[in-house]
Parts: sequence; structure tokens; C-alpha cells
Amino acid sequence: MADPRTRRLRLWSSAVITGAVLLAVLLVPPIVQLDEQAVDLSLKLLPPSWEHPFGTDDVGRDLLLRCVYGLRISLLVGLAAALVATVIGTAVGAAAASLGGWTDRVVMRLVDAFASVPHLLLGIFIVAMFRPGVWPVVVSVALTHWLSTARIVRSEVLSLRSRPFVDAAISGGASRWRVTVAHLLPAVLPQAGLAAVLMVPHAMWHESALSFLGLGLPSHQASLGNLVQSARSSLLAGDWWPTLFPGLLLIVPTLAIAGLAGAWRDRLNPRRRSELML
Repeated sequence: MADPRTRRLRLWSSAVITGAVLLAVLLVPPIVQLDEQAVDLSLKLLPPSWEHPFGTDDVGRDLLLRCVYGLRISLLVGLAAALVATVIGTAVGAAAASLGGWTDRVVMRLVDAFASVPHLLLGIFIVAMFRPGVWPVVVSVALTHWLSTARIVRSEVLSLRSRPFVDAAISGGASRWRVTVAHLLPAVLPQAGLAAVLMVPHAMWHESALSFLGLGLPSHQASLGNLVQSARSSLLAGDWWPTLFPGLLLIVPTLAIAGLAGAWRDRLNPRRRSELML
């Protein structure tokens, strides 16, 4: 187990990287005001330099600007998909645990049935029914990633149902709906929020995989998956930068977000953290 100093260093490193990423995707496009689709074949496949820190791609477009726009799209997809999946999973998990009985059994068997299908395969099936675009990818990722949140929320609600404050509310005449909305849901929101944050990196990787396979965003639109996919021929020719920098901008921010989520998890579960430190 890492000592507290190492954990603090990881937390601050993750926070700094995440903050830098957010500032880049928010500020670089309006400040630079350049067309990331502008083609200049005279600048084709230039290596990294002061003028082009990430180099240029196979049609002369600046890779730094393309990567920032691609990261912007990937973050949008990750955040939107995580939000939608968390809302669905929280509603399903809370309803199943609150109603109990045969309803709980049927809902959880349906969750198990969905979970038995590989996420990527189900995501490909869903996104193939729409035209390529941002929102079909968001729908695809959200509909394949709510299952874990539903299980987490259900287990939390089941443990909360035996607490004294719930018994007191029921004894006071509160309906099952009121108990769920006023007492159980607020108590599980921190766990649901943590699940949403942990889902963002997973959703970003899922979007990149779909785009890499040519089933996500349109090929002309900058996303990290599209950038890696379009750089394959350049990599075979020995030009490494069109593949390296989009890959790094996919790996590093997702690790930073996961680091922040890990710190949040330790704060929500101090008992677990103390047991691991023994």
C-alpha cells in the first residue's frame, strides 16, 4: 500500500493533468481560431518542431490542434455517456431494490442478461443502426455501461433499507415512493457520482474503439480514435508522431481522471482504506 505522501502526489498530479486538459479543450480552439480541417500538402508529415509541436499529418494539418479537438470530442462523449448511463443505472437499481420481491429478481436477471453480451459487440450493434455522429456514440456507450451502476445502487439501497431512519420514516406513514426519493436516493448519490466519474475514462476508450473501427464518428471529424485510425499508414512508413500523440492524449487524461476517482473512492470508504493500510 502506498504511503500518504505518495497518494497525495498522485492526487495532485491527477488534478493538475485533468485541469490542464480541461483548460486546453476549453481555451485553445477559441484562442487559436484556426481551422483544424485546413489542408496544406506542402506541410505533409512534418516531424515535431517549434512551429508544429506535434508535427503534421498526411495532408499537412497541424496535429496539436487536431489532437485538442479530438480530445474535446472524446471528453464530450465520455461525460455525456457517463451522465446518461448513471441516470439509467441509478433509476433501475433504486427501483429494483425499493420494490423488492419478484420485480427485483426480474430486473436483476435482465441486467445479468445484458451483462453477458460483450460491451463492444453490443455497442457496435447499437451504433450501426444510426448515421455516424456524436450522439449515436453517446447512446451506444450509455446503453452498454449502466449495468455496473445499477448493481452498485441496488446493493446500497438494500443495505440502507434496514437502517433505523428508514424504519422511522415508514412508521411515520411515508409511502414507499417518498422513502425512496427523500431518503434512499440522496444517500446513494455519492456512490452513483463516483461510478459516473469512473465511467468517463471507460466511455472515452469505448468511443475511441468504435471510431477506430470506423463505426463511431465520421472519418473527417477529429476524435482520438479517428486520429489513431488514420495514422496507421503513416506508422507503417516510419512516421511515428501521428500515432504517438493522439495515443498519449487518450491514455494520460484517462489515467488522471481514474486517479481522481480513486482518491474520491478512498474518501467515501475510509474503513476500506484503513484496512488496506494495516
